Amino acid sequence: MLKKTKQAEKDAVDLTSGPNDYLGVKLRHTRMTKGLRLRDLAEKAECSESMLSKIENGRAVPSLKTLYRIAEALGLTVGQLFAQPAEPNGLVSRGGERPIVHADPLRNGPGLTLERLIPYHQSHLLQGSIHNIAPGGSGGGLVSHEGEEVAYILEGQVEFIVGDEHFLLKAGDSICYRSEQPHGYRNGGDSHAKLIVVNTPPSF
Repeated sequence: MLKKTKQAEKDAVDLTSGPNDYLGVKLRHTRMTKGLRLRDLAEKAECSESMLSKIENGRAVPSLKTLYRIAEALGLTVGQLFAQPAEPNGLVSRGGERPIVHADPLRNGPGLTLERLIPYHQSHLLQGSIHNIAPGGSGGGLVSHEGEEVAYILEGQVEFIVGDEHFLLKAGDSICYRSEQPHGYRNGGDSHAKLIVVNTPPSF
């Protein structure tokens, strides 16, 4: 547990303020609604109380891998943690108006952002996002969950890891895999990378 907790600490970036303030509010509200102390949630999510406290107060942003663990410990998807009551549930999603999730904004320049193509709603069977990855950026480690995913590279090149296999994908390439396999990606190139990821059922 100690080793995992130390690794989780590395998977968080300290902030003085940031674009994910709503995450902290939603996290605290959900934790308290479920009657969990910081210690309880920290044990379930295999991270430290201090890191959770920073996230709840808008002073840290965890990696996607850590977010998955926190969401799972609360019985939610990552998307539910970021979903805001005012988000539209219409058919059309306009460019420049979609919700954007910022992960690790102080790591490797602009880091990683995810632009949600499908607003969170319990009726949706699909989940889709545009992932923008700065050089050296990544998803924060391997994750696994129920379902199936497809990724399509729009710009740059991305190294995908699925199970024990590594694939270097360039613009125009795609990859499809079962989500139960540990998977992740990183931008090891010198230029910005952009990809679309669609999966079912929603997990993010």
